[in-house]
Amino acid sequence: MINQNKQEMSYTYSMIGLFTLSLRLVVGWTYFSAFWRRLILENKLIPDMPGYIGEKFNHFLPNALGIKPMIEYLVTNPDVLWWAMVIFTIIEGIVGLFIMLGLFTRLMSIGVFSLATGILLGSGWLGTTCVDEWQIGILGAVAGFTVFLSGGGKYSLDYLLIPKIQGLRKLPWIVWLTSGALPLRTGTINKIAGIGAFALLFLSLATNQVFHNGVWGKLHNKSVKPKIEISDASIDHGKLSFTVYRVEGADVYGSFLIGITLKDKEGNVVLDKDAEALSKFPASDIENKYIAKVAPGKHSLVIPLGSKAGLTISDRSIANLPKGTYTLLLTDISGITWKEEFTHEE
Repeated sequence: MINQNKQEMSYTYSMIGLFTLSLRLVVGWTYFSAFWRRLILENKLIPDMPGYIGEKFNHFLPNALGIKPMIEYLVTNPDVLWWAMVIFTIIEGIVGLFIMLGLFTRLMSIGVFSLATGILLGSGWLGTTCVDEWQIGILGAVAGFTVFLSGGGKYSLDYLLIPKIQGLRKLPWIVWLTSGALPLRTGTINKIAGIGAFALLFLSLATNQVFHNGVWGKLHNKSVKPKIEISDASIDHGKLSFTVYRVEGADVYGSFLIGITLKDKEGNVVLDKDAEALSKFPASDIENKYIAKVAPGKHSLVIPLGSKAGLTISDRSIANLPKGTYTLLLTDISGITWKEEFTHEE
C-alpha cells in the first residue's frame, strides 16, 4: 500500500511537472538570455563602454524599494560593482540553463524567485510604455514559486539522471533540490500553496501601488518625463556650485540640459549658460558620484538616469554678487524646467 501511494505521488508530480514545462522553458530562457546577450552576442561587462551593465544597474537607484543602500554602495564602488555584475550574470546563466534542462530544478527555482524579486524591487518602477520591469519581476517571482512546487516532471534531467546516481538518490533531502514528490502531507502542501499564492498577490498589489499607484489613486509613470533634483546650491569666491541628481525619466534616454540660469531676487538674469556653452562644459568642473555620468554632449549637457554630480561654474558675472536670495533655473531640451532657491551670504 505504501509503495502504491509512492508510485501514485510520483506519477502525480510527473504530470504536474509536464504542465509547468512551458513555464520552465520560457522563464529559463529569459534568464539565460541575459547571460547570452551580455557575453556572447555583445560584451556588456566592459566599464566605460556603451551598454555597460553597471550603468544600467545605476538606473535602478533613484526609486528602488528596500535595496537602495546596496545599489548606492555598488555604484559608488566601481570595482566592487564590476565583480557584482560578473557574478550576477554568471548566476543568471546557470539558473536559466539549469531550469530549462530541469537539473536541480527546485534549487534553480529558488534562484529564479530571488533574481526576479531583486529585479522587482530594484527596477519595478521603470517602463516607458507600460509597467515593463514590474511585470517581469512579479511574474518571475510567481514562476519560481510555481516551479518549486511542481518540480521538473518527466522532461527533466532530474527525472532522467538523479535516480541513476546512487549517492544522490538515497539522500532523503535531495528531492527539495531536484524534482519529484515532496515528503509532505496533502494538507501541508495545500497550506504552503495557498499561503504562498496570497503572499505573492500581496507583494504584487503592494509593489504595483508603491511604484505606479496601480491599485488606487492617480496612475503615474516615473519613466516618461525627466526629473532633476537640485541641491547644495551656493556661490563662493565667484563660483556657482550645485548638485544635480536625475531621479526620473526614460532609462535609455538622457536629460539634455540646454540652459543654466541664475536670477536675483528681482528676477534679473545674473548668469545664463545656453546649449552651446553647456556642450563645452569643462569635464574638470563635473564631479560625478556614480557610474552613470553627467557629461557634455554634442548640443547640451547630458544627464543620464540615476546620475548624480556636483557642477561648478566660474564666471565674472558672479564674482562680486551682493548678499541675497537667488534662483537657479535648469532647462531641459523638452522645455521642462527645475529651479532651486538659495541664499548667498558671502
